[in-house]
Amino acid sequence: MTVAEAWNGPLGQHWAAHPDRYNAMLDGFDGPLFDAAAIGARDRVVDIGCGSGLTTRMAARQAPDGRVIGVDISEPLLARARSLTDAEQFPQVTYRLGDAQSCAFEPGGHDLAISRGGVMFFADPVAAFTNIAGALRPGGRLAFLCPQPAQPDGEERKALGLLASLLGRDHTTENAVATAMASLSEPARVHQVLGAAGFVDIEVTGVSADTCWGKDAADAVEFFVSRTPGLSVSDSTRAAMTGALLPHESPSGVMLRAGVWVVTAHTPQRTADGRCSYQRRPHTP
Repeated sequence: MTVAEAWNGPLGQHWAAHPDRYNAMLDGFDGPLFDAAAIGARDRVVDIGCGSGLTTRMAARQAPDGRVIGVDISEPLLARARSLTDAEQFPQVTYRLGDAQSCAFEPGGHDLAISRGGVMFFADPVAAFTNIAGALRPGGRLAFLCPQPAQPDGEERKALGLLASLLGRDHTTENAVATAMASLSEPARVHQVLGAAGFVDIEVTGVSADTCWGKDAADAVEFFVSRTPGLSVSDSTRAAMTGALLPHESPSGVMLRAGVWVVTAHTPQRTADGRCSYQRRPHTP
């Protein structure tokens, strides 16, 4: 199954059915992403891989006099995004079905591109980021999140790996989506791709946060199992999975520590003679 097929099939349908669960899982990373994005009130923003639209709406709140376009390849997720977005509250928000790698964006029509983990899935990342760069004005900004390399002793990897092994599966090699998740996990690769796409002033910063997988161990196991439609799990296996997550229970829920990269970059400024010359544009809130 390809990435596009997954996001328009069971995976996308599951994310669309459980937006609150997935948004809670990623909540600890929203602050670092939006701090890095530094959205201004009049900014024109494109949200790459917008999913169910939470980050699109968050961006719109910070750009009440601008405009925000959410782009995603998943029809189920975009349908959910539209249903969750009040047109009267967010008149500056629109959603668009498409692959940011090939979308015909308005050239130079945006001040900023953001993404909360939607940029790892491009078939050709250099072509994709080149297309995104073309959508930004000279001196435009890019801010996105992507996963850090999965460490064998990392809390989230160990816990989810144990759950998968109890199911007799290897969650790290399960499908094309899992493979794509690691496509930008190395900072050197991020610099290489963005540099080849024409971005400058590239910065990669590590951030760690707790990801919430459920209100308690049993709830987290139910959610984990539900991500594979039709999966039959015996009571004994379910009990073993629940036991594996008990050490991670807290008053806030089942919390697993995970790490991401916060990546920022700019498109070059252009001088009067048309040449590229990078100069950071002062941010206007």
